[in-house]
Amino acid sequence: MMTDQNPTPPRGPSKIFAKGQDREVEGDFPDESALTSSPLGRAQRRARGLLGFFFIALALFTLKNFLPALLWGCVFAIASWPLYQRTEKKFGRTEWLPMLFTAAIALIFLIPLSLVGFKAAEEAQSALHWIDEVRHTGIPMPEWLNDLPFERAQVARWWQNNLVNPEHLNRLFHSFDAGHGMAVTRQVTTQVAKRATLFLFSILTLFFLLRDGADLIHRVLVVSNRTFGKRGEKLARQMISSVHGTVAGLVLVGLGEGLVMGVAYVLTDTPQPLLFAMLTGVAAMIPFLGLPTVVLAALLIMIQGKMISAIVVVVLGAIVIFVADHFIRPALIGGSTQMPFLWVLLGILAGVETWGLLGLFLGPAIMAAVHLLWRIWSADSEQELQEEGG
Repeated sequence: MMTDQNPTPPRGPSKIFAKGQDREVEGDFPDESALTSSPLGRAQRRARGLLGFFFIALALFTLKNFLPALLWGCVFAIASWPLYQRTEKKFGRTEWLPMLFTAAIALIFLIPLSLVGFKAAEEAQSALHWIDEVRHTGIPMPEWLNDLPFERAQVARWWQNNLVNPEHLNRLFHSFDAGHGMAVTRQVTTQVAKRATLFLFSILTLFFLLRDGADLIHRVLVVSNRTFGKRGEKLARQMISSVHGTVAGLVLVGLGEGLVMGVAYVLTDTPQPLLFAMLTGVAAMIPFLGLPTVVLAALLIMIQGKMISAIVVVVLGAIVIFVADHFIRPALIGGSTQMPFLWVLLGILAGVETWGLLGLFLGPAIMAAVHLLWRIWSADSEQELQEEGG
């Protein structure tokens, strides 16, 4: 009987090349598909999962100082993606479109910040001149103190003892000494440079997310469906809806409050009404934080001797902020995700406390995901479970 001179090679040959050597090792290894249901296959899957988790954790640790910039870029991209898609459908996909969108979003932040910084620098210069003057002359007691409806004598006595006397004012203004002022200036310069760098990386992240957004969304959906099933996509859509609702409920409503109060500041002759309108709009993005800015503006009006105008500003600001925080914002944020007002409020306030300004968007997004999971887990019927995405 003739023997086969060319026997069939072993199934699944494996070649392992050693670095700097030409030798190879061949062996008979079973196909991976044959191991999917075996103990060895399950162990390999767990090992691959742990390896992937290790490298993801290592990457996050490496990028920890840039994570806020990357997250801000994601927030900008999610907020502007619907408008970007409509523009892309109208004008077609071009290389210039993501660049133009990125530049426009950058200018939305840079122009108001530049105006506020310019006005703040002017006011700081005027404040330094005023401080230098009153340190030698004191602050005379205004006439409106005599018109106070209560505690008139106590307030007048405190003003006379602490503000009229230049020696007491020098103690109050000791923080403006040259040495401490230079230290504060260096610290402010360092923080401004750090924030500018993070903003630059956020804008850069936004550009690449807009340019490659369609492919990235497709890949994220593939990974989500492969890993979590259709619930993963449902959670992602819930969090994205929360970001859209937060942009409308916090940013746009806050800017609207600043616009309304800006008109009030102009009509009541508030010092620097444009600056206070911008500060009120930015502060009003966080619930209940716009009122202190309104009160500060009212105090400046009151110092000018216009008590009625100051009261009008405070009352109008309280009404605008109350309506916005208790009716408009819950409807915009909670309506897009079907979250109760308490969940929305906790997400915003706890998010700001934990993540800073980034928590304005991360907090509601996290609470939206948790709320959806709660609705899925607490569904008491198969139909309700299917409606919730389970």
